[in-house]
Amino acid sequence: MLPLHLAIPPGENLSILAVGAHPDDIEIGAGGLALSLADSHPGLRVRYVLLTGSTERQDEARQAARSFFAGADLTVSLHSLPEGRLPAVWDQVKDILTETARSCVPNLIIAPHEHDAHQDHRTIGEIIPTVFRDQIHLGYEVPKWDGDLGRGRPSVYWPLSPDAARRKVELLHKSYPSQRGRDWWDDEVFLGLARLRGMECRAPYAEAFTCSKLILSS
Repeated sequence: MLPLHLAIPPGENLSILAVGAHPDDIEIGAGGLALSLADSHPGLRVRYVLLTGSTERQDEARQAARSFFAGADLTVSLHSLPEGRLPAVWDQVKDILTETARSCVPNLIIAPHEHDAHQDHRTIGEIIPTVFRDQIHLGYEVPKWDGDLGRGRPSVYWPLSPDAARRKVELLHKSYPSQRGRDWWDDEVFLGLARLRGMECRAPYAEAFTCSKLILSS
């Protein structure tokens, strides 16, 4: 396993585009990465885009974005496309992401991957590479009832310390009180998956991502 570092041109700040189908997707899939980059990159610029969500859930997402990307130059864009129906409004999803690309040229994109079993996630994962052709797209995973963790085999890992993994889970609970009581929303699910991915990269915990294309340079 070969460690690689994000290469940022001299004098520039790291720029991230975080895309989610639903409130909590970004934080579940890449909350540890978000916290780590916010801590380690002064001047971090973040564009945070959600495609669906009720008013209550969008309010939660705003707070979550501020918490997970604390200190970053943060721009939040929230949309109200029909949840569970993104394939049926494919043109609108494409328009939103295309417009985002016109105003945002990130170094890194974190978004769902194209093999996700949830139709909303999968739609975004399929469109992202057609709109952003010159950026690294890390496709995050979201545990779900569908049991799709084997569909998008991870190829990129972000190791997390025990403290970082627990901080992520604490912020998930704090940011999304509307989700409490759901049978999949608990510490064992979040930490269990992170421990499994950590084992795969010889770390206490980790988040895992798919990446379909990278160009290496010396």
